[in-house]
Amino acid sequence: MALCHKGSTLGRFSHPERAILIHSSIGIFDSGVGGLAIAQQVRQLLPQYDIHYVADSGFMPYGDKSPEQVISRCSRITSYLCEHGASAIVLACNTATMAAIDTLRAQFTLPIVGVEPGVKPALSLSKTKVVGVLATPNTVASPRFIQLCQRQGKASGRIIFQPCPELARTIEQLQLSGKKVEQLLHSYAQPLIDEGADVLVMGCTHYAFIASVLRKLYGPHIDVLTTEQAVALQLQRCLPSQAINPASKVGKTRFATSACPDYFHHQLRFLWPQNVSTEVISLPF
Repeated sequence: MALCHKGSTLGRFSHPERAILIHSSIGIFDSGVGGLAIAQQVRQLLPQYDIHYVADSGFMPYGDKSPEQVISRCSRITSYLCEHGASAIVLACNTATMAAIDTLRAQFTLPIVGVEPGVKPALSLSKTKVVGVLATPNTVASPRFIQLCQRQGKASGRIIFQPCPELARTIEQLQLSGKKVEQLLHSYAQPLIDEGADVLVMGCTHYAFIASVLRKLYGPHIDVLTTEQAVALQLQRCLPSQAINPASKVGKTRFATSACPDYFHHQLRFLWPQNVSTEVISLPF
């Protein structure tokens, strides 16, 4: 599920005059590489836009940080992206969306798209009407997530969830297949399946990169849902029409990280489908 918001009052860092001049820049950020799955969908759906992607890998995982820490990082990164010409922001992290999106929407006026676990389409797909959500500990504990599950589950079925404290870091280390990942996924997913879940929702954007492993483990009887395509479509709906450049223009992609730029470049070789020839910038904070 994707969330979109357009502010109505002028925020401190919104720079509307810059957005009008630059038009096509979309800022996307995550605690690390998980948001690249969303960035790939944005690139396919909106090829004319420039993308500025920030991996806050120096502070990952957000899943074990306090809400105040997550809000502080998200605010600084959103300010950075706005100052570098972003006319829309994708908060490509479930944990950050739960903790920070309301604060960001009060602080900035440009369109902001967040990410929530896709429990509504999962319930529609489920035959048992039991849906399992795999997510970070902070997402599972957030009031926003609990309210979402209560609201959707009350109307359509039962939503159960499993915190996965090691999974995002494992993916960040590019362990995307093999026995360790399979054992980790089995330990998280099996309790949900034992309770009757026949649809598993990936409640962290990192998990999109190991969804195929989960599908292989459990076969066709268990559906596995990710949200990156829904987020890209929601972004397309949120963008102002005057920001769309001619379709003939091919957008550029810029990358920045709060961790080691060389290692992030190495991660991109595995996770970004296009050739990465541009420099990875180190964040100044």
